[in-house]
Amino acid sequence: MADTIMIIHGMWSSGAYAENFARYFEGRGYRVLTPTLRHHDTAPGAPPHPDLGTTSLLDYAADLEAEMRALPEPPILLGHSMGGLLAQILAARGLAKAAVLLTPASPAGIVAIRISVLRGFLSGMLRWGFWRKPHRQTFGEAVYSMMHLLPPQTQREIYGSCVHESGRAAAEIGFWPLDPHRAAAVDESRVTCPMLVVGAAQDRITPAAVVRKVARKYGHVATYREFAHHAHSVMHEEGWEEIAACCADWMADHAADS
Repeated sequence: MADTIMIIHGMWSSGAYAENFARYFEGRGYRVLTPTLRHHDTAPGAPPHPDLGTTSLLDYAADLEAEMRALPEPPILLGHSMGGLLAQILAARGLAKAAVLLTPASPAGIVAIRISVLRGFLSGMLRWGFWRKPHRQTFGEAVYSMMHLLPPQTQREIYGSCVHESGRAAAEIGFWPLDPHRAAAVDESRVTCPMLVVGAAQDRITPAAVVRKVARKYGHVATYREFAHHAHSVMHEEGWEEIAACCADWMADHAADS
């Protein structure tokens, strides 16, 4: 039986964001799942679900865990951005055969705040009570923080598909010292599956310097790769196939069925 890869998307997006990688790995013989996180299935431009603003990272993780436990065997997790943090949380629960983190959000304990990171969230954070309200980046914020290496037409297409994100989840990641539930915390000692961590040197929202710290946290199981000519949108930027091939080669070495 071929391995299953579950691709977990990041903020403001849906499972459709992973289309390039899904096709690539299906072509390699994998079964690929691209779930859409809770309350992210609204139409772009439509009002957000009324419960989205207070949805926690732990709610996302619970939904994914239920889907994973219904599978005949543990999948390989491939998480991008916030999805990379969710992959860490789920790997620490012993649910993954292997984990690939693409420009991942960092867990509690790693200080990720940078000027470039704040610029990507500014319009949402300027609203009082942002930690319990849904938010969506402006086009300018999205381009600056995540899409600056993409051609203008692709920028418009991807932004046009963006939905709102949970203010609570964003606060749990960015302001983890203030979260009494420690939703973004991951006990690295409980991560025993092999892990590939991918950083991008031109990333502004999950800077490579922070992603390196994520890799060091899991140094007992992790391999780190950094791509000099990529930024945050590694699934869509020119040359994304190189990153997909890196992941595929690593999976063949570390997560292949025996």
